[in-house]
Amino acid sequence: MSLFENTYDVIVVGGGHAGSEAAAAAANMGSKTLLVTMNLQNIAQMSCNPAMGGIAKGQIVREIDALGGYSGIVSDTSAIQFKMLNKSKGPAMWSPRVQSDRMRFAEDWRLLLEQTPNLDFYQEMVNGLLLEGDKVVGVTTSLGIEIKAKTVVLTNGTFLNGLIHIGEKNFGGGRAGERAATGITEQLVALGFDSGRMKTGTPPRVDGRSLDFSKMIEQPGDEFPEKFSYSDITKPLKEQRSCHMTYTNLEVHDLLRDGFERSPMFNGRIKSIGPRYCPSIEDKINRFADKERHQLFVEPEGWNTVEVYVNGFSTSLPEDVQFKALRSVAGFENVKFFRPGYAIEYDYFPPTQLKHTLETKLVDGLYFAGQINGTTGYEEAASQGLMAGINASLKVQERDPFTLKRNEAYIGVLIDDLITKGTEEPYRMFTSRAEYRTLLRQDNADLRLTPKGYELGLAKVERLKRMEEKRDKAAEFVQFFKETSVLPEEANPILESKNSSPMKQSDKMFKIFSRPNIGIEDVRKFNAVEAYISEHDLDTEVIEQTEIQVKYSGYIAKEKNNADKLNRLEDVKIPHDFDYSLIKSMSFEAREKLRAIQPTSISQASRISGVSPNDISVLLVYMGR
Repeated sequence: MSLFENTYDVIVVGGGHAGSEAAAAAANMGSKTLLVTMNLQNIAQMSCNPAMGGIAKGQIVREIDALGGYSGIVSDTSAIQFKMLNKSKGPAMWSPRVQSDRMRFAEDWRLLLEQTPNLDFYQEMVNGLLLEGDKVVGVTTSLGIEIKAKTVVLTNGTFLNGLIHIGEKNFGGGRAGERAATGITEQLVALGFDSGRMKTGTPPRVDGRSLDFSKMIEQPGDEFPEKFSYSDITKPLKEQRSCHMTYTNLEVHDLLRDGFERSPMFNGRIKSIGPRYCPSIEDKINRFADKERHQLFVEPEGWNTVEVYVNGFSTSLPEDVQFKALRSVAGFENVKFFRPGYAIEYDYFPPTQLKHTLETKLVDGLYFAGQINGTTGYEEAASQGLMAGINASLKVQERDPFTLKRNEAYIGVLIDDLITKGTEEPYRMFTSRAEYRTLLRQDNADLRLTPKGYELGLAKVERLKRMEEKRDKAAEFVQFFKETSVLPEEANPILESKNSSPMKQSDKMFKIFSRPNIGIEDVRKFNAVEAYISEHDLDTEVIEQTEIQVKYSGYIAKEKNNADKLNRLEDVKIPHDFDYSLIKSMSFEAREKLRAIQPTSISQASRISGVSPNDISVLLVYMGR
């Protein structure tokens, strides 16, 4: 009798953010699922900063939640502070972010997973895949155990041949205090996969009791905090913990520079590329030598712990250099270290080797999600895990695959960018990457995606009803503004107080509300508006949704129109075995790129770097369009 006699529908390898979402999605969709990870005590560990969301990342967490994933719920239950970033800009830029209790975050994820039917757990290293021809049929472990499965999702994070660097020292590891994973890269390369190396880094963790917060600038949460999840399972925070901000200075920079010849980044020990948008402190003072100071955010690791995360001081310099330099920062004069910062190099697989479903092109039933695809960030990983878990489950159930277009979700932009353009540096999501960001706001992720989550069997019927009620109430309130007139004598005092030109005759409220300097608080001063809100019992979410739809109706309509045009190209499918070498009038570079990436539609082909509009025209003509 062996430990595993039955065949699983889905095996998920790795218990980080991608693995947790993949396992939850597959199991919740009815697939018999096994989560195999090297340490069950470290499920959904926040390996770097204790926070979820932020610019564009907050939108992704909302999208995961709208589809029926767990990241939004766990972010709410473990939050110690909430902030809506970019509130001074238009709503397309608003991004929710929470500071998290690191220990509670991992615990809440673990407990949610344990309560998920169809989900089993096993602690061990997976060091190989079982294959029959070009199809995956299971995994092998370091103890030599074979576990059979119909599909496998690899979410190995930074563990594949992970190498940790602190100054001139380096040692194998996937994260501080944990060993690296071996065997999988070598097998995949032997199967014909391309692999590469990437780098990421993390700052020192310090003892909050040794810091002088009076020398820093307090960074409190929002006065009226919101939350991530659209469900009513979670509630906004009633109390919050503050973060703090301080700065480096020229003395700190000089002390850091003294250690440069012992830095693995500058002496050639680290050869791989790190995240451009989250550079190490040595990278910052080297690249921005003219800057006299850099911001540091001092972030508590939880409600009750004294451990503090020094955001902005990511480094792989020797520990004595880190310590000396940090002691010259205001408020850190007596700092005590919990652990030094370090850099980590790990294997990844260029994501152009994947389909839109995150299934590999080379091996049937094998899916990749998270940092193995060259991304950085918990949110990016979690969203890929969700999509891979969904598609692995759909494949087993012989249902149509599930993908998201660029105009439907940031998750759609992320995956399309990865598989169409690839990435040679750790990929991070930004609002600027989405050409339809007015459509892809954090406030409407439920309207966009909950019906899809419900169809998949992930989002429950209560969620669908809540979404439909919000959608209908907002649409009716917008209609009210379009149909209801206001007299000049009621409107003009309000308009004049906002330096907006007065009305000469009665006009529809929609027109007044559309003026750039008139907000919801102004139109609520009209008797009919406040009466409507009370009579229909409208909550903050519906009121905010209505305001956005009124104020941005022109932009939203324009983007929808552009998206519809592009989606017509999405409908022009390219056959799987299309032979590009036959099209002699197309550039050589375009033929090479198209052959390598094998786009599924004309729209995807048009986004490949090196494929020109002229190449697309030639391709359309060749296909008889």
